Amino acid sequence: MTSYQEIIDQFRADITNAGMVFKEAIIADGVLHRVYVEGDKTGTKNGAYVLHADGKPSGYAEHFPSGFKIIWSLSVQREPLSLSMRRQIEDHRKLRNLERKHRQKEAAKKARFIWSKAKPINESIQHLYLIRKQIKPYLARLYKGALLIPLFNESRELVNLQFIDASGNKRFLAGGKKKGCFSVIGDSAKAERERLLICEGYATGASLHKELGVFVMVAMDAGNLEQVAQAARRLFPEAEIIVAGDNDASGKGQAEASKAALAVSGKYLIPDQAGADWNDVLSAGVA
Repeated sequence: MTSYQEIIDQFRADITNAGMVFKEAIIADGVLHRVYVEGDKTGTKNGAYVLHADGKPSGYAEHFPSGFKIIWSLSVQREPLSLSMRRQIEDHRKLRNLERKHRQKEAAKKARFIWSKAKPINESIQHLYLIRKQIKPYLARLYKGALLIPLFNESRELVNLQFIDASGNKRFLAGGKKKGCFSVIGDSAKAERERLLICEGYATGASLHKELGVFVMVAMDAGNLEQVAQAARRLFPEAEIIVAGDNDASGKGQAEASKAALAVSGKYLIPDQAGADWNDVLSAGVA
């Protein structure tokens, strides 16, 4: 029989031996946790894991910069979790949720403060990223040399910011909410009457809006497309929803776009060019 603690110890040992090392306590609650991985830049959380202790113990771990990924399972039968242990896991899960909500609330306050201090812009020449991507700033602002992209929740509240430097490196406010949140480009009134597009990145959204004149919701990454599509359906129940996905070499962009469209009875479009997004296509003039 394998105890609960032995499951955690074995999970850590196996992913450490595979090459991903982190010191944070492992929580077997079936929820995705981001962690700092040894060797990365201080303050980053480029690693993630999920560990299930119920039933047949299984888990997953990934280090995004290196592409490391492992799917883990324990073949040895373990002791059933006691009632007290189940309560402990549930209490820990509730505590983590409270901590997460507190961090999101504080990040939202910081986002609103930074946004109020940021400089509105109206020309592409005001930031190198805009020049390189051949897009207009739209809602974007400037803050300490970074292009600032606002993220809103479904209630239209500013909850997070994306910072893009001149080289195109991107980051969000630490602890800020992203799941189900989005940036917007264009007039939402058009979406209520006609259609809207959902895409991954801000440059892609800006290019699509310029080309088609439609309202665009920017999900910020492929994994958030479905959540944003569901929010769009609630906000615009009569609109035609089209998910403009990326043509990723991994297939993730295509798969997530398809899933998002299916979830809201919408459509999806993928560029023909391998490895391209719609900004690549439209800025090259080959749409």
